Amino acid sequence: MLKSKVGYSTLEDSFEAGKAAMEMATADLNGKIALMFSSVSYDQEKLMEGVKSVNDTIPVVGCTTSAGILVPDGYMIPETGSVEILVLDDDAMEVSCYGMAKQDSARETGRQVAIKALEQSGMDFAPDYFFMSAAPGAEEDYIKGIQDVIGRVPCFGGSAADNTVEGKWSLFYNDDIFNDGVTVAFIYTDKNIATVYTGAYHETNNVGIITGVKNKRTLCTIDGVSSLKKYAEWIGSTPQELKGNNLLSASITKPLGVKSPLGGLTVIRHPMFGDDKNTASVDDDVMNIGNNLVENTAVIQMEASVDELISSTKTVMKELKKKCPDAGAYLLIHCGGRRLGIGDRMNEVYDNLKKEAGDVPFITVFTFGEYGYTDDEQSNAAGGLMLSFTAFEK
Repeated sequence: MLKSKVGYSTLEDSFEAGKAAMEMATADLNGKIALMFSSVSYDQEKLMEGVKSVNDTIPVVGCTTSAGILVPDGYMIPETGSVEILVLDDDAMEVSCYGMAKQDSARETGRQVAIKALEQSGMDFAPDYFFMSAAPGAEEDYIKGIQDVIGRVPCFGGSAADNTVEGKWSLFYNDDIFNDGVTVAFIYTDKNIATVYTGAYHETNNVGIITGVKNKRTLCTIDGVSSLKKYAEWIGSTPQELKGNNLLSASITKPLGVKSPLGGLTVIRHPMFGDDKNTASVDDDVMNIGNNLVENTAVIQMEASVDELISSTKTVMKELKKKCPDAGAYLLIHCGGRRLGIGDRMNEVYDNLKKEAGDVPFITVFTFGEYGYTDDEQSNAAGGLMLSFTAFEK
């Protein structure tokens, strides 16, 4: 039977915070894996030293989270820092972890991480599921590299984050802590691990063909028109009002979406920065997007009110419970941008998650990119402004 516990701390001292969180998470529990997420205000090396001072045998993987944590005891965003750990222990589960800083390319790094994780597992076959956390910027390529080795194994997880999109994030693989790279946990089990992966936005009638992309993530033109101009028209704004970081906040309730080939999933693309002059191939009215885009495909303007962003957490949890009715733990990946858009109403999100989770241990992570898969298409994807809620069968 799966046993799980949540540990957390808001202590100011990095070592003591790590120690306290791990002590709470491992009380009367051995553990096959510790999933750890912390705020960037901590000294991550000292934090890990505190964690390992309690138990240096359980593999630890994870990343930094945006602003704060959400655990069964509440939503916490202390300025001094916060850390949360979910420990899973099950005789029917085997876990192999690995992580490394980015090497020549993200895809090759993904391959090497997958090879190392397989070697350490002692298995000669692919895992049943894998958790991944990567630095924002090349998540799709890391997934491709991992899948080059193990095939289309269902994936869940999210990208490292900081508080202000400054690149201060970190990734964890035991004592290895790095800014740019990927960390994974390969999970072997005959039990159900279910993920609900969605943006929970609805489509509008604003649809266009992507006619210009540069460096995968700079959207230059839609229908031959400068992307920022087209997007501004769609949402009733002007390019000038959406310049710089104004675009990031304005697009939280009005992002873009691209449909998967079979239509089972609309992956959200978060417009992040308007007027990216350094990479523009047309005029200045372009947009930097949080994930990859491809020319000659359709892009849809999506919408969701703040009320809908909040209520979606309850809806997705209910769907997850149907997919895994006997859950023993939840890992709830929630986009940091959604958290920003919800603002001071995040306690309503906590109320939703706590009510639906009941007594089942859970942690919520605020990421800068979310990963998941859909059952009907069996294809992993990376998006932004999304929810990737995972349940582990008891």
